[in-house]
Amino acid sequence: MKVSYKWVQSLVAQPLPDVSTVVQQVGAQLGEVDETIALGARYDGAVIVRVVSCRPVPDSDHLNECLVDDAGVTEGVARNEQGYVQVVCGAPNVKAEMLAVWLPPGSVVPSTAADSEPFILGARKLRGVMSNGMLASAKELGIGESHDGIVAITDEPNPGTPFAKFADLDDSIIDIENKMFTHRPDCFGQLGVAREIAGITSQAFSSPDWYVESPEIAFGEGLALHVVNEAPRKSARFMALAFDGVTITESPLWLQASLAKVGLKPINNIVDITNYVMMLTGQPMHAYDYDKVAALTNADGAHVIVRTAREDDSLPLLNGKTITPHADALVIATDSQPIGLAGVMGGGNTEVDAGTTRIILECASFDMYATRKTSMVHGLFTDAVTRYTKGPSPRQLPAAMACAVNLLTTTTAARAASPLFDEGEAIPTPEVVSVTASFIASRLGAKLDADAIAQLLSNVEFDVAVNGDELRITAPFWRTDIAIAEDIVEEVGRLYGYDTLPHVVPSRRLQTAQPDQLLAQKSRIRTSLSGAGANEVLTYSFVPAQLLKAARQNPDQAFTISNALSPELQHYRFNPLPSLLDKVHPNSKTGHDEFALFELGKGHSTQYADDGTGVPTEFEDLDLVYAAKKPRQGAAFYVVRRMLDELATDLGIAVTYQPLDATLTDDPITSVFMPARSAAVYAEGLPDPIGFIGEFAPSVTKAFKLPAYAAGFSLSQTSVLDARDMQSGSTYTPLPKFPSVTQDLTFTVSNNISALQLSTALRAALMSTDIILHIEQTYVYQAESSDSKNVTFRVTFTNAHQTLQTSAVNELVAQAAETLASSLNAQLV
Repeated sequence: MKVSYKWVQSLVAQPLPDVSTVVQQVGAQLGEVDETIALGARYDGAVIVRVVSCRPVPDSDHLNECLVDDAGVTEGVARNEQGYVQVVCGAPNVKAEMLAVWLPPGSVVPSTAADSEPFILGARKLRGVMSNGMLASAKELGIGESHDGIVAITDEPNPGTPFAKFADLDDSIIDIENKMFTHRPDCFGQLGVAREIAGITSQAFSSPDWYVESPEIAFGEGLALHVVNEAPRKSARFMALAFDGVTITESPLWLQASLAKVGLKPINNIVDITNYVMMLTGQPMHAYDYDKVAALTNADGAHVIVRTAREDDSLPLLNGKTITPHADALVIATDSQPIGLAGVMGGGNTEVDAGTTRIILECASFDMYATRKTSMVHGLFTDAVTRYTKGPSPRQLPAAMACAVNLLTTTTAARAASPLFDEGEAIPTPEVVSVTASFIASRLGAKLDADAIAQLLSNVEFDVAVNGDELRITAPFWRTDIAIAEDIVEEVGRLYGYDTLPHVVPSRRLQTAQPDQLLAQKSRIRTSLSGAGANEVLTYSFVPAQLLKAARQNPDQAFTISNALSPELQHYRFNPLPSLLDKVHPNSKTGHDEFALFELGKGHSTQYADDGTGVPTEFEDLDLVYAAKKPRQGAAFYVVRRMLDELATDLGIAVTYQPLDATLTDDPITSVFMPARSAAVYAEGLPDPIGFIGEFAPSVTKAFKLPAYAAGFSLSQTSVLDARDMQSGSTYTPLPKFPSVTQDLTFTVSNNISALQLSTALRAALMSTDIILHIEQTYVYQAESSDSKNVTFRVTFTNAHQTLQTSAVNELVAQAAETLASSLNAQLV
């Protein structure tokens, strides 16, 4: 953002400090300064002269021998008896008695001053005639692109007047890094920067009346204009006004110089006025050729419609390219076709050119996120994009429009010739922020009372009401970044000066920091699962809709990112499991026959937080996927269950498994599993499941190209932590000194008895105070059309105090078989 020191000074009532002091304070309290350009130095030696005589150079069809009068102010140059200087000029508009700009020998051509090798003029002969320097065009002076003729001064300055002083170019340009103003759209105009510089130099700033008061914008009649805003959510406000009697010419010198100082190239009087208003207020504007718009309108007159792009839209742009606007793009159109890419660039089919006699002036507010997306998709980066993507206030549109209308009617012969259109939604007024002076002072560590704070804020036009220690603050309409008390603290600190705050080290008690239980748990999970052979991965929290659909999850229930970087990162996922499933097939293709992947990541619920903030509730999840090309003994479910059992043991919690009931099968987390081959995971002491385990549904297996032998689980880390607290964490149990006895027990039971019921009953029947049990289900067999099944368990018996006798084990097994036969009609085979 290039800031003109003199332009800023013209907007501030009191004299500013010198440039170096301002630059220092801007860098400390407003934004990083990239460089300071002494603009006036580029015009050293350039003076305004009167062309005394002008005659053709012999043997030349365009050169003229001119005598110029500089009032004798330039030293070291050859003069005739009358004190005039001879200059050869090839411009078609040079003539006697005109006022022009002369660059004498030894001076640098201003447009080349910033080059590595500036062009230095000398005295040399052209067609045998000595020329001392040159008469300069707008391009050579660096204030325009025109090279067709020399600059003709229409005012009446005295010959010998330094050109830089006359054109207000004896200035210093402060180039501030744009990133410093990301949240400050008002600072992308000279007016906003002037206000901030006044504030940090302890001056009270007053915006011009036309900016802060409700302006009366002149309108007229004579041109049929129809404006419709069909997308008020993306264009909160759209103003338009038609003008007749337009003549396209070069802008006045002061306007060309003003734009050139801040890095813009003058084009013509209409475009320059819109750019001037943008550089002054930070509000982009655009002018359309009325007759071209009317020619593209099927109805009478000119129709301007704000709408989203359609599939068949095609738009030729001002840069010569033709684009097909992306599906979410906002366009300005007639009733037949687009004429502009809203907030980005105008259309070449309605460009203001030398033949324009009537225009439509647009002043609008466009959604910052929609503008940024359109800019990125089409690779278009303009000064308008820079400002619209910062979110300028729609409440300043009337002021910007009034300024442009005034310039059009006073500097050109244009007149308003239509009603003033102001289309969009109601603009909310700024809210009052209540805060106490003690709240601000305590956070800044400075002794500031309410009156001092009120003065700092009032200097930059905040409305402040003081009642003792309390302040009720209303931000001005151009400050869209003020919403809470902490914003006021930041504003006061910046205006007061962070470098002036007391240098005091904060006091704190020397207490041992409490360990983060969740962080410690994650470390134990990593150790356990990596020890079991699993590999940790880290995937994006944002996923495409197609991934959610493949996992049988509804994308409409997930939060959508309003400004997603790409369609692949559009939705916030429910849990990491679909992302892990997406990584199985690529790993299988690269030759990994058997592997397990896990991720410690975040998911969300579509239910809002209980505090009413509207922020989604996030969960810390642990998800794992196991896959193998060749099946192992037993189902994949039990491979994953063994891993989960081992993890539970390492974490010091006891878990049980129960079939999924109807209320759980509709959960987005369980949607990936096959209900008949899945289970809910419960921890002792907690009423709700801590997670789910199972093999994947056929449609999920097909969508992700999973091998048939695959399973996984999803756990809530928070619930696991609660279970550990409930069960007092893990306890150390020494390994038994005595050998174990292992037996495989097979029971025949009815099909309506689940393996979980049988396992639970077996554990209860075998339970003994002296014996440590380990029961693992290894096999289930059911003959076709049979109403019973065989379930096999591998039971390991260990006595911590003595060697077990086979007879004792057989007796315990017999008692258990008798108990299961009576309770579940289970027969030991």
